[in-house]
Amino acid sequence: MRLIASSLSLCLLASMAVAQTPPVAEPTDQKTLAATVGLYVFPAKGQPSETQSQEEAECYGWAVDNTKVDPFDLAKKAEQQQRSSDAAKDQVAHAGEGAGARGAVAGAATGALIGEIASNDAGGGAAWGAAAGLIGGRRARRRAQQQATQQIEAQDRQTRQATAEEIEGFKKAFGVCLEAKEYLVKL
Repeated sequence: MRLIASSLSLCLLASMAVAQTPPVAEPTDQKTLAATVGLYVFPAKGQPSETQSQEEAECYGWAVDNTKVDPFDLAKKAEQQQRSSDAAKDQVAHAGEGAGARGAVAGAATGALIGEIASNDAGGGAAWGAAAGLIGGRRARRRAQQQATQQIEAQDRQTRQATAEEIEGFKKAFGVCLEAKEYLVKL
Protein backbone atom coordinates (compact mmCIF):
# COMPACT_ATOMS: atom_id res chain seq x y z
CA MET A 1 0.00 0.00 0.00
CA ARG A 2 2.84 2.32 0.87
CA LEU A 3 4.44 1.72 -2.52
CA ILE A 4 1.23 2.66 -4.32
CA ALA A 5 0.86 5.84 -2.26
CA SER A 6 4.48 6.84 -3.05
CA SER A 7 3.94 6.23 -6.73
CA LEU A 8 0.79 8.32 -6.75
CA SER A 9 2.57 11.13 -4.91
CA LEU A 10 5.37 11.16 -7.47
CA CYS A 11 2.90 11.21 -10.36
CA LEU A 12 0.99 14.06 -8.75
CA LEU A 13 4.17 16.08 -8.18
CA ALA A 14 5.36 15.46 -11.74
CA SER A 15 2.03 16.57 -13.24
CA MET A 16 2.07 19.73 -11.08
CA ALA A 17 5.60 20.54 -12.19
CA VAL A 18 4.66 20.16 -15.84
CA ALA A 19 1.56 22.32 -15.37
CA GLN A 20 3.63 25.10 -13.77
CA THR A 21 6.37 25.13 -16.44
CA PRO A 22 6.02 28.29 -18.54
CA PRO A 23 5.42 27.68 -22.24
CA VAL A 24 8.52 27.77 -24.43
CA ALA A 25 8.40 30.24 -27.28
CA GLU A 26 8.46 28.57 -30.66
CA PRO A 27 11.42 29.64 -32.77
CA THR A 28 10.54 31.66 -35.83
CA ASP A 29 12.04 31.26 -39.26
CA GLN A 30 12.30 35.02 -39.70
CA LYS A 31 15.80 36.42 -39.81
CA THR A 32 16.76 39.83 -38.60
CA LEU A 33 18.05 42.30 -41.17
CA ALA A 34 21.58 41.88 -39.82
CA ALA A 35 21.36 38.07 -39.99
CA THR A 36 20.18 38.31 -43.59
CA VAL A 37 23.45 40.01 -44.59
CA GLY A 38 25.58 37.73 -42.42
CA LEU A 39 26.06 39.68 -39.20
CA TYR A 40 25.54 38.32 -35.70
CA VAL A 41 24.12 40.99 -33.41
CA PHE A 42 23.57 40.79 -29.66
CA PRO A 43 21.79 43.52 -27.66
CA ALA A 44 24.53 44.34 -25.13
CA LYS A 45 22.28 46.66 -23.09
CA GLY A 46 19.24 44.39 -23.19
CA GLN A 47 17.49 46.30 -25.98
CA PRO A 48 14.10 44.77 -26.85
CA SER A 49 13.75 43.05 -30.23
CA GLU A 50 11.50 45.83 -31.58
CA THR A 51 14.16 48.43 -30.78
CA GLN A 52 16.85 46.21 -32.29
CA SER A 53 14.84 45.81 -35.52
CA GLN A 54 14.33 49.57 -35.77
CA GLU A 55 18.00 50.33 -35.11
CA GLU A 56 19.13 47.67 -37.57
CA ALA A 57 16.96 49.32 -40.24
CA GLU A 58 18.47 52.73 -39.42
CA CYS A 59 22.01 51.34 -39.57
CA TYR A 60 21.26 49.50 -42.80
CA GLY A 61 20.19 52.77 -44.42
CA TRP A 62 23.23 54.54 -43.01
CA ALA A 63 25.56 51.85 -44.36
CA VAL A 64 23.93 52.01 -47.82
CA ASP A 65 24.30 55.80 -47.87
CA ASN A 66 27.94 55.69 -46.82
CA THR A 67 29.15 52.77 -48.95
CA LYS A 68 26.82 53.22 -51.93
CA VAL A 69 26.26 49.46 -51.73
CA ASP A 70 22.95 47.70 -51.13
CA PRO A 71 23.44 43.93 -50.68
CA PHE A 72 19.95 43.17 -51.98
CA ASP A 73 20.67 45.08 -55.22
CA LEU A 74 24.03 43.32 -55.50
CA ALA A 75 22.32 39.94 -55.22
CA LYS A 76 19.99 40.84 -58.12
CA LYS A 77 22.95 42.04 -60.20
CA ALA A 78 24.87 38.85 -59.44
CA GLU A 79 21.94 36.74 -60.67
CA GLN A 80 21.77 38.79 -63.89
CA GLN A 81 25.54 38.45 -64.35
CA GLN A 82 25.31 34.67 -63.91
CA ARG A 83 22.54 34.39 -66.50
CA SER A 84 24.55 36.55 -68.90
CA SER A 85 27.66 34.46 -68.34
CA ASP A 86 25.75 31.22 -68.89
CA ALA A 87 24.30 32.59 -72.14
CA ALA A 88 27.77 33.65 -73.32
CA LYS A 89 29.19 30.19 -72.55
CA ASP A 90 26.30 28.58 -74.43
CA GLN A 91 26.92 30.86 -77.39
CA VAL A 92 30.63 29.95 -77.36
CA ALA A 93 29.76 26.25 -77.26
CA HIS A 94 27.72 26.60 -80.45
CA ALA A 95 30.04 29.04 -82.21
CA GLY A 96 32.06 27.60 -85.02
CA GLU A 97 29.72 24.70 -85.69
CA GLY A 98 30.57 23.39 -89.12
CA ALA A 99 34.21 24.45 -88.82
CA GLY A 100 35.30 20.87 -89.47
CA ALA A 101 33.23 20.67 -92.67
CA ARG A 102 34.51 24.03 -93.90
CA GLY A 103 38.05 22.90 -93.14
CA ALA A 104 37.44 19.65 -95.05
CA VAL A 105 36.18 21.51 -98.13
CA ALA A 106 39.11 23.92 -98.09
CA GLY A 107 41.53 21.04 -97.47
CA ALA A 108 40.02 18.99 -100.30
CA ALA A 109 40.39 21.87 -102.74
CA THR A 110 43.98 22.49 -101.73
CA GLY A 111 44.75 18.74 -101.71
CA ALA A 112 43.24 18.28 -105.17
CA LEU A 113 45.36 21.07 -106.56
CA ILE A 114 48.56 19.79 -104.94
CA GLY A 115 47.74 16.17 -105.86
CA GLU A 116 47.18 17.12 -109.48
CA ILE A 117 50.42 19.06 -109.68
CA ALA A 118 52.56 16.62 -107.71
CA SER A 119 51.36 13.21 -108.87
CA ASN A 120 48.62 13.75 -111.39
CA ASP A 121 46.15 12.34 -108.82
CA ALA A 122 43.64 15.04 -107.86
CA GLY A 123 41.26 12.56 -106.16
CA GLY A 124 43.88 11.16 -103.78
CA GLY A 125 45.17 14.63 -102.96
CA ALA A 126 41.61 15.82 -102.32
CA ALA A 127 40.99 12.95 -99.89
CA TRP A 128 44.16 13.65 -97.96
CA GLY A 129 43.47 17.38 -97.98
CA ALA A 130 39.88 16.87 -96.80
CA ALA A 131 41.04 14.75 -93.86
CA ALA A 132 43.71 17.27 -92.88
CA GLY A 133 41.26 20.17 -93.26
CA LEU A 134 38.62 18.43 -91.15
CA ILE A 135 41.06 17.81 -88.31
CA GLY A 136 42.55 21.30 -88.54
CA GLY A 137 39.12 22.96 -88.58
CA ARG A 138 37.97 21.06 -85.52
CA ARG A 139 41.18 21.84 -83.63
CA ALA A 140 40.91 25.53 -84.44
CA ARG A 141 37.29 25.56 -83.26
CA ARG A 142 38.17 23.79 -80.01
CA ARG A 143 41.03 26.23 -79.30
CA ALA A 144 38.82 29.23 -79.95
CA GLN A 145 36.09 27.84 -77.68
CA GLN A 146 38.55 27.15 -74.87
CA GLN A 147 40.00 30.66 -75.08
CA ALA A 148 36.57 32.29 -75.09
CA THR A 149 35.37 30.14 -72.16
CA GLN A 150 38.50 30.96 -70.15
CA GLN A 151 37.97 34.66 -70.79
CA ILE A 152 34.32 34.47 -69.64
CA GLU A 153 35.31 32.56 -66.49
CA ALA A 154 38.08 35.06 -65.67
CA GLN A 155 35.61 37.91 -66.03
CA ASP A 156 33.16 36.07 -63.72
CA ARG A 157 35.85 35.61 -61.07
CA GLN A 158 36.73 39.31 -61.19
CA THR A 159 33.09 40.30 -60.86
CA ARG A 160 32.49 37.95 -57.92
CA GLN A 161 35.63 39.21 -56.17
CA ALA A 162 34.59 42.84 -56.61
CA THR A 163 31.10 42.05 -55.31
CA ALA A 164 32.50 40.24 -52.27
CA GLU A 165 34.71 43.24 -51.46
CA GLU A 166 31.76 45.62 -51.74
CA ILE A 167 29.67 43.46 -49.42
CA GLU A 168 32.51 43.25 -46.88
CA GLY A 169 32.74 47.05 -46.84
CA PHE A 170 28.98 47.29 -46.35
CA LYS A 171 29.06 44.78 -43.47
CA LYS A 172 31.81 46.74 -41.74
CA ALA A 173 29.85 49.99 -42.02
CA PHE A 174 26.65 48.29 -40.85
CA GLY A 175 28.49 46.76 -37.89
CA VAL A 176 30.12 50.05 -36.89
CA CYS A 177 26.73 51.73 -36.76
CA LEU A 178 25.25 48.93 -34.63
CA GLU A 179 28.24 49.00 -32.28
CA ALA A 180 27.69 52.75 -31.82
CA LYS A 181 24.16 51.88 -30.71
CA GLU A 182 25.64 49.50 -28.09
CA TYR A 183 25.20 46.12 -29.78
CA LEU A 184 27.85 43.43 -29.94
CA VAL A 185 28.51 42.60 -33.58
CA LYS A 186 30.43 39.76 -35.23
CA LEU A 187 30.90 39.20 -38.95
